[in-house]
Order: sequence, then structure tokens, then C-alpha cells
Amino acid sequence: MNGRSALARLLPLAGLALVVGGGPLVAGCAAVVIGATAGAGTLVAMDRRSSGILASDQAIESKVTKDAANRWPSGVHLNVTSFDGKVLLTGEVPTAAIREEIGQLATATEYVRGVNNELVVGPETEYGARTQDTYITAKVTSRLIEGGRFDANNVKVVTERSVVYLLGLVSRQEGNAAAEIAASTMDVARVVKLFEYTD
Repeated sequence: MNGRSALARLLPLAGLALVVGGGPLVAGCAAVVIGATAGAGTLVAMDRRSSGILASDQAIESKVTKDAANRWPSGVHLNVTSFDGKVLLTGEVPTAAIREEIGQLATATEYVRGVNNELVVGPETEYGARTQDTYITAKVTSRLIEGGRFDANNVKVVTERSVVYLLGLVSRQEGNAAAEIAASTMDVARVVKLFEYTD
């Protein structure tokens, strides 16, 4: 499979992520859909997580997103990604206090084993920036697939403000290879590894 065909398969799905990402908060059920497509690029079929862990990760994403939306119905752009109970928070919030409160909310959620709070204090990103982030995620995911250096199903890609976050249950060699591929992808500003390692 060449890179063009892999990207062609992903980009139609990216449209869904763009529609969902246009609101102030990503709906919990939509976050699950994005997790299986381009917005947070993991291919679910061969995921190393058990079905129970997958279900709890989806429940975490849904609950944190819903609870935050109920408390801050506007002015907050929040993306919640959970992998094996480790939560990544990305997006923008208006104050440092809200950033801290959302982090505490996530930490207190059932089944959460840790939180990486990458929320930025500042204005919400524009639609164009979110479109670019979705496109970067699609490009990185496509390159992980076409690279053939490891099973790309085990890496979840999340992009916010051109920073690529990599999550997954991988060996150190797989994690390093994924980070190398992501870092060499056009328009990627920085790569943050949030892997859990099998070795």
C-alpha cells in the first residue's frame, strides 16, 4: 500500500473529526469514533488492550468530556483521550484555574490511572488550525502504516496545535520508531511520547 492510498482511506474519515471538533467540546461518543479514525489515529482491530480496557477507556473519555461540558458549557475547547486508563487532556481553556480543575476532574474519574494535562491557557484555536491538526494526524497515521516497521494498530496519534502526542502499548523499539516517523512528518512542530512500554 502506498502512502497516497493510505491517506486517501483516512481523509474521508477526517471530515467527521472536523465536524465534531468544531464545537467547544468534543462529545464523548464522538471521541470514541475519532479514536478509531483520523482525529486520534488508532486502528481498533488489532489493539493490544483487552475489550474490557477498551470499554473503560471509552467510558473515561465520555465521562470526563460530559462532566467538563456540564461545568463549562462555553469558552473551553477540550479533547479527552484515554489509553489503558492514562488520560491525555488537550485543547485550550481561559484560565489556569480551569485547567487545574479539569485535570482534577479527570484524575477523580473511575478507572483513571494517570493524567497528562496538556491544556493550554489561551483563546480557543480557530477552525483552520483544527483542520490542520486533523490533517497532520492523518499524515502521521498513514506514514506509520506504510512504514511497516511495526504494527501501527498499537499507536494512537493525537495532534493539537501541530504537536503530535503518541500513545499506545508498545516496545521501546516500536515507540522510538513511531516517534521518528512522526517527527519527520511535514508540519509537525513537536512529538511527545506518552507510551506504556511492554519491555
